Amino acid sequence: MRARRFGTWILTTVLVVFGAIMLAPLVWLMSESFTQERSAFYLPPSWIPRDVTTENFTAMAELIPFGRMFLNSVVVSVTATVGALLVSVMAAYAFSRLRFRGRDRLFALMLAALMVPMQMTVIPVFFLMRNLGLVDTLGSLILPALINVFAIFFFRQYFASIPRELDEAATLDGAGHGWILFRMLVPLSGPAIAAMTILIFEATWNNYFGPLIFIRTEEHMTLPLGLVTLQAGQSGSSVVVFAAITAVVVPALVVFLLFQRAFIASVATAGVRG
Repeated sequence: MRARRFGTWILTTVLVVFGAIMLAPLVWLMSESFTQERSAFYLPPSWIPRDVTTENFTAMAELIPFGRMFLNSVVVSVTATVGALLVSVMAAYAFSRLRFRGRDRLFALMLAALMVPMQMTVIPVFFLMRNLGLVDTLGSLILPALINVFAIFFFRQYFASIPRELDEAATLDGAGHGWILFRMLVPLSGPAIAAMTILIFEATWNNYFGPLIFIRTEEHMTLPLGLVTLQAGQSGSSVVVFAAITAVVVPALVVFLLFQRAFIASVATAGVRG
């Protein structure tokens, strides 16, 4: 018993130390973003702002249209996340519950797409967006994000772990595929949906490559692209750039905190579902 307690104490200590090391850059970033220029970047680092100010955020908003970029990022991230979840659960239901010719081969072909880097497909995707008239619009960022192969695979495996007897019982009661999916499988897949919500939202929110390729005007820029624009044009204080980075990081952090319990539950149950 003592050996187990000692092992638990050692493990907890190690996890706390590594957690503190991982959080230290984020805490320092936020501290410097609220610090005046003359008091910034002291050594050793200060974890609490020396001269607290919000002028860095004001200066950031004056240098770039931050409000517009923030709204663009919210629209793209929320729409792409909801759309990708909807498409993924429907595709996963087809691959896990429906029987049709060539299903397994099509699923294997889809999984092969995971090995293809996005940079190799950007040219045909760009031509597609141009033919659809979506270049330099938010639609060019949302439409390609609706197809998420990893999310389809993830939900397909999760649905496969749910007993088919539930489907058969619902079918005997007159339920159709839509009812089985959205009234039975989706509610039972809450942890999986929460996990994918975090992953898809953060990937979309932090996406820089897509806006760099498809967006031309400042009016349609998202925050990651606007951040690089600010950094390239900011020849003065670096704390202004830190303030912009903080504004980009905080929303993704909030989304993770909102869904963290369900995310942890999905990880904890992944190895015990039969």
